[in-house]
Amino acid sequence: MTSLKPAFEAIEPNFGHSFTYQKFDSQRNNKNNSWHYHPEIELVYVNGGTGKRQIGSHVSYYGNGDLILIGSNLPHCGFTNALTGNESETVIQMKADFLGNDFFNIPEMKKIQSLFEIAQGGIAFSGKTKKKIGEKMEILEYQGDFQRLLSILNILNELAISQDFKVLNAEGFSMKTEVKDNDRINKVFNHVKANFKEEISLDEMADLVSMTVPSFCRYFKKITNKTFVQFVNEYRLVHASKLLAERPMSITDVCFESGFNNFSHFNKQFKAFTGQNPSEYRNQLKKVLN
Repeated sequence: MTSLKPAFEAIEPNFGHSFTYQKFDSQRNNKNNSWHYHPEIELVYVNGGTGKRQIGSHVSYYGNGDLILIGSNLPHCGFTNALTGNESETVIQMKADFLGNDFFNIPEMKKIQSLFEIAQGGIAFSGKTKKKIGEKMEILEYQGDFQRLLSILNILNELAISQDFKVLNAEGFSMKTEVKDNDRINKVFNHVKANFKEEISLDEMADLVSMTVPSFCRYFKKITNKTFVQFVNEYRLVHASKLLAERPMSITDVCFESGFNNFSHFNKQFKAFTGQNPSEYRNQLKKVLN
């Protein structure tokens, strides 16, 4: 049995810099779409487009771009690819102590320090915050090093006081720093990502990480606060949401293309997940987009 190898991403700022800043567009795509983690805190702005976000055990579908803050060592996938339809993607990465061990301990930085702590669950920003901060992040491209640093601090401060946010792993995601735990949960997530359209048994997953089925079930629930079956179903439902929004497929085809083999079960699960049945969901999107 083969599986995608989990990736630890080593991030090194350019010489003379304490953080990394990258901007991607149609001429230069962000090719880091695999499941990975790194000690750096990551702020990502996707300008326009639609896609899937997977951060920790949270999986969801975003539309009209995205603004996400990802905490240290919180595993995630890339958010864009050739099919996302976004104009650009801006990424800022920094260690929590990128300005020194005690910088964020001073009174003026307490809100940012708190923001970093909340980001351990992954944060998605919306509304005016997404638009305003997204614009500020894109302007960084034209700024010098010192001005860019001041702008990043300003961006972090505005995020820290914003009310337009949602913690994606609100119930927690217990990502330990032990390499053994990182590799194990990464193997599981990578396997689901690659095989969610097929039947995935608990025996198969337990074997993949060299555990018994009961041990695997307890382990997965402890790490993610979700059962494995619940996680796989959510992954499939988010994929179905994406297909309903982007492809002129019949709902029956969406059902089977998303890994469900029973149409009535798919309808029931989709409504429980989104609050609407698939046809209502698609019609609602049409009203929003027209």
